[in-house]
Amino acid sequence: MAHTLTDDQVVREVFCLIDKDSDGFISMEELASVIQTLDDANPIKEDQNMMMMMMVINEADDIERKGKIDFEDFVNIMARKMQENVVDELKEAFKVFDLDQDGFISANELRQVMMNMGEKLTMEEAEQMIREADLDGDGVVSFDEFARMMMVAL
Repeated sequence: MAHTLTDDQVVREVFCLIDKDSDGFISMEELASVIQTLDDANPIKEDQNMMMMMMVINEADDIERKGKIDFEDFVNIMARKMQENVVDELKEAFKVFDLDQDGFISANELRQVMMNMGEKLTMEEAEQMIREADLDGDGVVSFDEFARMMMVAL
């Protein structure tokens, strides 16, 4: 029987791997070492890795223990980063459906995209789906409405 870790356990494991001296804190040197390892493993993503380090340092600016991040701070930073990633992914998904890029998804756009993906969807079905997601009743789905619907679906 395979043993799977919970999300909390995975985050704790990652923290412990970065905290090489096991003092309960991640120093900027330990963080830099991990970023360098990532750069060596995939030079193409070097800029992304440097941006990640800068994000962590910027997030850690107000941490009382100068230059060190404890587990709670690490969890908070990672949670914020994961939230940013979800929003970015939702924006990209929204753009796929918003064919005319007007900031709204209409029933016609929804139907066209679904048909392009091989899903047979009648106009009535598309209109019903739009009605269910359309919280303000304007007949189209805004990004905020789309994001709420997708977050509920997750």
